[in-house]
Amino acid sequence: MAEWFSGSPFLIAFAALFGIVFARAQLTYWAARGLVAGAGRTRLADRLDDPKTLRITAALNRWGPPLITLSFLTIGIQTAVNAAAGLTRMTWPRYTAWMVPGCLAWAAIYATVGLAAAQAWIALAARSAWAPWIGLAAVFAVVALVIVVRRRTDSNRGQTGVGD
Repeated sequence: MAEWFSGSPFLIAFAALFGIVFARAQLTYWAARGLVAGAGRTRLADRLDDPKTLRITAALNRWGPPLITLSFLTIGIQTAVNAAAGLTRMTWPRYTAWMVPGCLAWAAIYATVGLAAAQAWIALAARSAWAPWIGLAAVFAVVALVIVVRRRTDSNRGQTGVGD
């Protein structure tokens, strides 16, 4: 499938990827909404309407929407965030308004560097089972080193040397 996208013009790959991520996010949201609706017809209904649960739901609906957009820039939490929006009964227009920019960003990333990175990973794995993991560990080591150096630089700037 990655070969098809990489051989397609950018706009076709972007549109296809946008459609895929849009459908997946909406399906996750509506499945979670369905679970909550079903739970409302069971013994759990009292817990769903509990004042504490309602306060938490209101807080997530108020402060959580930016997390929906940002979740599309991560790996591994998109589904959880989309499901949480459905579980907390966030309104569909509000959810979708925050989801669309995330879908656009995700499609743009995967239509450009994302697919190239995936193809490089697959090619590397075809040569050696360990090589991609060693490469990933090296990337994490470089990122960690950059973070440590920046923190040290920032902490050294804060020290004036007077009165220390």
